[in-house]
Amino acid sequence: MAGSWAHGATVTTVPGEERLAEALATRFVDAAQRALHARGVFRVALAGGSTPAAAYARLASAPLAWSGVEVFWGDERPVPPDHPDSNYRMAHEALLARVPIAPAHIHRMQGEAADLERAAADYAVTLADAFGIAPDGEPPSFDLVLLGMGAEGHTASLFPESPALRAQAWVAPPFVPALGMRRLTLTPRVINRAAQVVFAVAGVNKASALRAVLRGPLQPERFPAQAVAPSSGALEWLVEAALAAKAGLTGSHPA
Repeated sequence: MAGSWAHGATVTTVPGEERLAEALATRFVDAAQRALHARGVFRVALAGGSTPAAAYARLASAPLAWSGVEVFWGDERPVPPDHPDSNYRMAHEALLARVPIAPAHIHRMQGEAADLERAAADYAVTLADAFGIAPDGEPPSFDLVLLGMGAEGHTASLFPESPALRAQAWVAPPFVPALGMRRLTLTPRVINRAAQVVFAVAGVNKASALRAVLRGPLQPERFPAQAVAPSSGALEWLVEAALAAKAGLTGSHPA
């Protein structure tokens, strides 16, 4: 079921987490094919989490021109790339090691860096170089950004009250008090330049936050997922049906 919801988003309810992963993989393939046909290159920012991991595993057999795909990350934990918590490791094992993508087209965040301020600045330079733009100009525009949402409404590594929500930098290393650590994250300034942003959300424990994000007043400092509002791109929420039902998001609702 699809409908138009708050903040210009389309919400699509999907029955079961397996179908949710399939839907996310389909969005990836469709966006990639459009970009590859138009420009010969597809630039995507990946998300962590179990649903994206299942989607990436499906993409390993997708008939895409992988030589034209460039992969980035929306956020990363402060761990080495071989650590079990690494978003890079998850994507590498589920997808990147299984498709003919050039190593030079895989742009990981240096989550293991001792100086995450420098790592954030370095990743901004990586973005500028990959997109062929000036690092002090307008932010890059991804073809697709994949996101999830936590039970308190965070997305990427944009947590409630995070200064990264207001940052002018493209990449930030905010400290997350609830976790006692810094993380690397793209900021809304970059995310909202994307041609397409897709959230994939499951887990009934997220019902209250989902309802607040999609039906409540605009409070991005409290619910950071609300800070995602592409300036000219499309925004879609793929929501597992049990979660949508618990959040009271079934049926037809106007934007």
